[in-house]
Amino acid sequence: MFKKIGPGVLVAAAFVGPGTITMCTLAGARFGYALIWALLVSIIATIVLQGMAGRIGLVTQNGLVDVVRTELRTPWIRNIVIVVVLGAILVGNAAYEAGNIGGATLGLEQLLPQKQLAPFLPAIIGVVIFLLLWFSNYKVLEKIFVALVGIMGVSFVICAIITQPSVTGILKGMFVPRLPKDSLLTVIALVGTTVVPYNLFLHASLVKEKWNSTEDLKAVSWDTAISIGLGGLVSMAILITAAAAPISDIGHALDMAKALEPLFGKMAVYFMSIGLLAAGITSAITAPLAAAYVAGSCFGWKGGMQNKKFKMVWGIVLLCGVFFLSFDIKPIEVIQFAQVANGILLPVMALLLLWIVNKKSVMGKNKNTAVQNAFGVAIVVFAIFLGGKSIFKVIGLF
Repeated sequence: MFKKIGPGVLVAAAFVGPGTITMCTLAGARFGYALIWALLVSIIATIVLQGMAGRIGLVTQNGLVDVVRTELRTPWIRNIVIVVVLGAILVGNAAYEAGNIGGATLGLEQLLPQKQLAPFLPAIIGVVIFLLLWFSNYKVLEKIFVALVGIMGVSFVICAIITQPSVTGILKGMFVPRLPKDSLLTVIALVGTTVVPYNLFLHASLVKEKWNSTEDLKAVSWDTAISIGLGGLVSMAILITAAAAPISDIGHALDMAKALEPLFGKMAVYFMSIGLLAAGITSAITAPLAAAYVAGSCFGWKGGMQNKKFKMVWGIVLLCGVFFLSFDIKPIEVIQFAQVANGILLPVMALLLLWIVNKKSVMGKNKNTAVQNAFGVAIVVFAIFLGGKSIFKVIGLF
């Protein structure tokens, strides 16, 4: 079973990044175990949507944008969808890349005995990621990610166990949905950091890199469910740890580790720092990679990861991240644009996924079952609500 684990690990690594860690920390510190149910819902939604994307990638042996471009016959609708996808993914991932590298920098800084290298850490991490992407093929990246996700998972789960959480409280928070006062935006943020639009494109492209026969559909389903389930476990572990930590003011994820240090010793800081470093690096690799796959699909580039234009796209996204972070530039307007674009993109892609996986001309006998459609429709409605809220929040209506 573990030999068949692959693309799902990269998806899990992509959504458990510094942003997710910070949001889970905030949720746990402010609302205790009460919002674990929101993570559970978002994990189920992610497994369903990513499962559809993976199935499309395997059956068609094409990227998601390739399939959408082929199936949308009306030129103006097709062009609008492609522009929204390109804008959201390329600009958004370039803006978010600074946060990914920043998370890795923060984790590494805590592990270094001397702080003299601190100003140069973003550039050092950027160079390491560049070399990994430039010289690695899919199989090498897969092994690297399995190792990093393993390290990240063990680190955060150990942190959660150290705090000796209430099992009853966790189960209640998981299966008895509640909305404490002022928690709605936190719920939306928790779901928004887990159900990530660019992961749909990344997953479809990576599945066809690993498998090429519909006989592997079961392997794709196992890979998706296990990997994303483990990613969800990591997110829950972070929230559970934060619920037990005596913190009120949170600037970033390591504030939780520092709050735990007087109670549980320096090891809490080390485990948290290692987890944050692994999470930052994995997300900093997948964001440029997803942007390059989307651009490749939109423009019909051949040659996969070795294509020069493909490398140029991920190189620009990575460079933007290092640049914004090194010069302490806050690309607020760019990030706001990305949030609006992603708010539109998530329901649009959820609808398109549902439409494509029900087309017999595309999926044949592997189209959706009635149960899968029921889950899909519920998630589409939820995605529209989530997307609307994120847009209204950015433009100041909420």
